[in-house]
Amino acid sequence: MSAVSILVVGLLLGMQHATEADHMAAVATLATRQQNSLARTLRQGLAWGIGHSLTLLAFAGAVLALGQAISPGLEKGLETAVGLMLIVLGADVLRRWRHERVACPAHTHPPRQWPLRALAIGMMHGLAGSTALVVMSLQAVPSVALGLGYIALFGVGSILGMAALSVAIAIPMKLSATYLSRLQHAMSALIGVSTCALGVVMVWQIGSLKALLAA
Repeated sequence: MSAVSILVVGLLLGMQHATEADHMAAVATLATRQQNSLARTLRQGLAWGIGHSLTLLAFAGAVLALGQAISPGLEKGLETAVGLMLIVLGADVLRRWRHERVACPAHTHPPRQWPLRALAIGMMHGLAGSTALVVMSLQAVPSVALGLGYIALFGVGSILGMAALSVAIAIPMKLSATYLSRLQHAMSALIGVSTCALGVVMVWQIGSLKALLAA
């Protein structure tokens, strides 16, 4: 496979990577915070993608350059942290959903600032997903430089994919918030419950796998 083909594959896989279940859950919880603005939701998705790419490139680049693999214990710890983070994000959505049902506050328009929350969530996902990408890069590319290029374009693809996914999630949220308030509340509750459930499943599966390996 030529260098150009490898880089193109990295870009496409990065776009596909954005649609993984834990990533979709995270961006959905972010979308519930910006239900009346497609632009702000898009910025949330872009911030997630940038945070994801920064830590992925830094962490995976260091592993490629040093030629040392990430320990299985650290890998499972990072994945468990992502699961716990999803539980917290889902619980926060449910907390806001309950508050809005009781208080029915007017919609507010927060100042335009860089979405640090989305950036931090993306950075956590980037750390947890770096191991598999490093292994794939080492197997697919003949040099560290090409491997770093592959990872960089993978990151660009994930930014584009998450931006598109954010808009796709935001459109029904915006329409339901504008015209069907009950549907909007139901969608928020569903996102909160689903995100919590996914986080619990991730933590349980990782713990079960660890126990199985130790047996």
